[in-house]
Amino acid sequence: MTAQQDTPPSSAGLFRTKTVEQSIRDTEEPEHALKKSLSALDLTVFGVGVIIGTGIFVLTGKVAKEIAGPATSLAFVAAGIVCALAALCYAEFASTVPVAGSAYTFAYASLGELVAWIIGWDLVLEFALGTAVVAVGWSGYVRSLMDNFGWSVPDVLSGTDVAKGFGFDILAFILVLVLTVVLVLGMKLSARVTTIVVAIKLVVVLIVIVAGLFFVEAANYSPFIPEAQPQPSGSGLTAPLVQLMFGYAPTNFGVMGIFTAASVVFFAFIGFDVVATAAEETKVPQRDMPRGILASLFICTVLYVAVSLVVTGMENYSQLSVEAPLADAFKAVGHPVYAGFISFGAAIGLTTVCLILLLGQTRVFFAMSRDGLLPRFFSVTHPRFRTPYRPTILLGVIIAIVAGFTSINELATLVNIGTLFAFVVVAVGVMVLRRTRPDLHRAFRTPWVPLIPILSVAASVWLMLNLPAETWLRFAVWMAIGAVVYFAYGRQHSRVAQGDAR
Repeated sequence: MTAQQDTPPSSAGLFRTKTVEQSIRDTEEPEHALKKSLSALDLTVFGVGVIIGTGIFVLTGKVAKEIAGPATSLAFVAAGIVCALAALCYAEFASTVPVAGSAYTFAYASLGELVAWIIGWDLVLEFALGTAVVAVGWSGYVRSLMDNFGWSVPDVLSGTDVAKGFGFDILAFILVLVLTVVLVLGMKLSARVTTIVVAIKLVVVLIVIVAGLFFVEAANYSPFIPEAQPQPSGSGLTAPLVQLMFGYAPTNFGVMGIFTAASVVFFAFIGFDVVATAAEETKVPQRDMPRGILASLFICTVLYVAVSLVVTGMENYSQLSVEAPLADAFKAVGHPVYAGFISFGAAIGLTTVCLILLLGQTRVFFAMSRDGLLPRFFSVTHPRFRTPYRPTILLGVIIAIVAGFTSINELATLVNIGTLFAFVVVAVGVMVLRRTRPDLHRAFRTPWVPLIPILSVAASVWLMLNLPAETWLRFAVWMAIGAVVYFAYGRQHSRVAQGDAR
């Protein structure tokens, strides 16, 4: 090693950046190279596959009944706009820096190593918990379908044996392991599996929308925006801040209730950012990444709005089920057979969500390992399949065990705060890189910079403030653990710090 390499990085080095050129050159090293096999259609399918999950089957009823009434459709539009602001920033970065890692890689190129580590550590938590929670939800839907045929899983193997104080969700465990194998075998196989499953899911959703139109009654849309009601205490951090800054309290229902609802239904959109993690495995990322990100978000927004309009038109919002609004709405109009279709669609939908969240996590972990911030052992790709098989297997097994033993309902909100935090970093990164590297070729340019990134930051922070204080505390604890790992290992082993980022 040289003298420079022997010297520990200085505090100023915490914000050293890894240039776009360096990041792209690293992807060309044979032992760390990923196979390029994805098209714009594949990316769009991935996006739709991960976005459409429990949100379209569950959140519609909860939000309509408790927060916005029939105006839930407007809340989906508002949330879609917030995501679109972030999507425009993601599209510029993903087409300019077509490297695995998504927001982590973007932050490394614009805001520096420490910020990159923070966002990478955040994404690892976001995708891991998201995968585990979705796997547990998938298990519940599958058990419900099995019950319809008179089959059942013993309580001790379904995670519900409360009497014995022990339970292992065998279905969730098996699902994660199977999807881990699919990801190890290659991205093209993953894309084909996802395409088939998403096609089935979309057919089910479209059947529900079209069939539901025949049972819509105009009277159920009146009033479209119900009278405003005070929010219950403890609903988040925003209420006292808004009261202090603007002199009024946020409400459920009413016009302001639409924006309150948007902060809830936003979580139904989580996942489109996962598309950016596959940039390195895309054939023509400069062209296809923006198309995949924006097209998947647009398709899902249209479907969400359509579903919310149908379900609130079929049954009065005050009577909607919170747990299974679509299924129960069809039961209310005398057609319970559709409930089976909906449960089937939910189970299918959650399969793809789980697959793509697991994909996103392994790619972020792989990128951090290749940069030396995590052990380089995990940055070697499979000699035949050209996939990051080591982190995929490690994380797959860990998440399978977590999904088997834990419902982690309280931790699910960490997925949301992690995503919003990533949105903020990416938006700021776009503005910084525009100033520091104006010469950089950008196949896609975010329009109206800095206005769009600033609006994206403001909207994301606003939604973060709506999350409970407990979520912020847990997030802070995870970030503190990450800081220890970075200063104890990553800072010294960083390839950029050692002058090894060729």
